[in-house]
Amino acid sequence: MANLFAGLENLGLGGLNSDDVFKEEKKDEGADGAEAAPEAKEEDFVFEKGYTCPVCDHEFKSKNIRTGKVRLIGADEDLRPRYQDVDSLKYDAVMCPKCGYAALSRYFSFVMNSQAKAIKENISVNFKFREEEGQIYSYDDAITRHKMALACTVIKKGKSSEKAYTCLKLGWLFRGKREMLMQDAEASKEEIAELFEAEKECLVNAFEGFKDAFGKEDFPMCGMDQHTVLYLLAELAFRTGNIDESKKFVSNVLVARDANQRIKNKALELKDRIQGNA
Repeated sequence: MANLFAGLENLGLGGLNSDDVFKEEKKDEGADGAEAAPEAKEEDFVFEKGYTCPVCDHEFKSKNIRTGKVRLIGADEDLRPRYQDVDSLKYDAVMCPKCGYAALSRYFSFVMNSQAKAIKENISVNFKFREEEGQIYSYDDAITRHKMALACTVIKKGKSSEKAYTCLKLGWLFRGKREMLMQDAEASKEEIAELFEAEKECLVNAFEGFKDAFGKEDFPMCGMDQHTVLYLLAELAFRTGNIDESKKFVSNVLVARDANQRIKNKALELKDRIQGNA
């Protein structure tokens, strides 16, 4: 191979040859690799956020996620978001440690007097707070908090969409815990199967709740527009074995002229999965 530096001998640079072009860069790459950035931990994204309970006026703090620090890396077909290094879904249910009132963060502050009365009479009288250990919420901690949120939503006679959304997020948490256990070779197969069934039960309830809410409530619903909810209904129907209903809802998305292309693309993918499952 010809020397790229041929002809520079007259300038006093006769010691260079073609092998020297990237030698230093390769050396530097090795040095950089030896100083890799420390692996991020879940507690790096968690902070204590202050709340005032709308039921008993107690001021308290609840663990929350610094949304500006987490990075979204994708989503499941039923719109469950996935973030790098942390499952932020674990931190969405807020619970008062004094009276037991709990709700998803988007609903926590909105309680009518009649609802507060129902919470006090049916939740607070028997509530015993158990403080979570550690700097983060475990999946078990998060599941308990979301179950409390669902119980309070039922007691206060919350909207169907709120109950459905809480069931959906609870199902996602069962999925998250199941996926975590599946990475452990010593995990109990029975527990993994139980988590799958618990998730499915949540998704069945979420489907029924969103279907009921669709004809009764205004949009946006739980932060979603009409076509996103239609797609979600189609996906939940598919996951829970209601194939005919899934076909109906997915068709509604595909024929909608004002549905955005992202949702239409997801609906097309779901249609392919439905056909492949036939």
